[in-house]
Parts: sequence; C-alpha cells; structure tokens
Amino acid sequence: MQPDLELVQIGRAQSFKAWEHGYPFRTVRWHFHPECELHHVVATTGRCFVGDHIGDFAPGHLVLTGPNLPHNWVSHVPAGTTVPLRGRVLQFNEQFIRDAAQVLPELAAFLPLLDMSRRGVLFTPETAAAVGPMVQELIGATDIRRIELFMAIVGTLSRAKGSRALSSDAYHPDPSGFMATGINESLNYIRNHLTESFGEKELAAIARLSPGAFSRSFRRHTGMAFSVYVNRLRVNLASQLLMSDEHLSITDICFASGFKNISNFNRQFLRHKGFAPSRFRTLLAENADLAQAA
Repeated sequence: MQPDLELVQIGRAQSFKAWEHGYPFRTVRWHFHPECELHHVVATTGRCFVGDHIGDFAPGHLVLTGPNLPHNWVSHVPAGTTVPLRGRVLQFNEQFIRDAAQVLPELAAFLPLLDMSRRGVLFTPETAAAVGPMVQELIGATDIRRIELFMAIVGTLSRAKGSRALSSDAYHPDPSGFMATGINESLNYIRNHLTESFGEKELAAIARLSPGAFSRSFRRHTGMAFSVYVNRLRVNLASQLLMSDEHLSITDICFASGFKNISNFNRQFLRHKGFAPSRFRTLLAENADLAQAA
C-alpha cells in the first residue's frame, strides 16, 4: 500500500512546527512527508508502523522519523471513541538542522541521530519522560523561548542512551515512487501551486481519475472535501503572512495567499480561524504590546 503525502506547513516566521492532536485525526493514516518528525504519544495504546517496522505503543512512546519515511500510529479504542489528546508532534526540515550546524558547530552532535532517523528512532521511556514536558511547553511557546526549548530537546535526544532504529537496513523509502500515485501527485501540485488558480477538475486530471472518483478519493485521503482542504491551506498561509509582515495590507495578503476576492477571503478566514483577518491582526498586535510591557 502506497503512503499518502502529508503537506506540512511550517510558518514563514518559524523554524519548525509544534502541535498536538486527538484521535481520530486526519493525519492518522499511512503517510509520509519530507520533514523530520518527533512523535510523542500521551494517551492510548495501539500499533505503530514505521517503514517496514510494526510494533506496539503506549503512552510515553517517543519516535523520531526522518524525511519521507512512511509512518502511522493506530490506537486500539472502541469504534466511535474520541480521544481529545493522543499525541504531540514536532516537525522540522532536515536542511534547517544541517544549515544551523554550519553556524553552530556544536549541533553536529545531533547529526548522527538525524542520519539514524531515516530508519526511525525509538527512544527509551526515560528519554520520553524528559522530552515530553518540553514538547508540551513548546506548542504554546513564542519567540526566543521556542528556540530555547527546541535546542533543549535536540540536546536531550542527542545525549540519549538506549535509542534504537526501527526499520531494517534494507528498507529505503522512495518518495518518487510514492509520488507516482495519482492523489499524491495532486497533493504535490497543490503544495507547489497553492497561490495560483486551479480547480478540482484540473486536479482530477493530474490524478488520472474522473471528477467523481477524485472527489471521493481526495476526501478519503485527507478527511475533507477538496475546496475545504485548499481553503484551509490558504488561510494558514495568510495567517503566516499576517504574523510575519505587519506592513502588508489585508487585501495584499488576500491575493498573496491565493484568494481571488476579499469577501471570500474574509469568509474563509473567519470560518477556519474564528476571527476576521483584521481582528486576527489586532489581537497579534495586542499580544506583542503585552509581551513588550511584561
């Protein structure tokens, strides 16, 4: 079974992405992405799949997966059960670490673990107990505190004893082969052309499916309709622009994030974020003022 491509959006004003999710969740499927991922399970037990490795997991399960390594964690819970918080995730680009190591040579101590992550790395419960609270704080951290926590996590992982690779030496993920599946080709097209004009009919042609089959397959792979998925990505891009460039007007951000008219942009932003773009910017400014006054 070919894994699905997950599009990871790391903000323009961010070096990495930290977040948490419950269960079920749209990313709980056999999937891959170019980014490295540190995955910490905080609730439920079940079975994990990393490359050609299959094993069990429980709370405290901490794994680092490398670029394009397929993975999934399937919780053993009764059908219909909803878990508010199952795990926390830290995602970053491998090149970010390698570039940073050119400036900060001490980071070279993390590079062997980064290489090992191409097979998936399982850490001991002791390491998970040390790293877990840092990942939890990182999700809500801002500014320099994010970097402090990230470096503390990287340092703890690089010094960890008893870590082991999960996939076999013989397992070599082939992202070009994964991308050959129609839906993944369409997802990659969305990633590369997010701010341009395209429709479901064009993406169906890229996926080599009829429009109806594409719509059903897209919803099955992403957990949402095509239009909802694209609007969500564009709203996230707009949020990054609002956070990183205070001089851009709302109208400029509307078009820079792929929307074609301001009314739809405002409507979609409100739907996905709970605020109008102007209100979102105002709250960002208020938060910055409070931080400076503290």
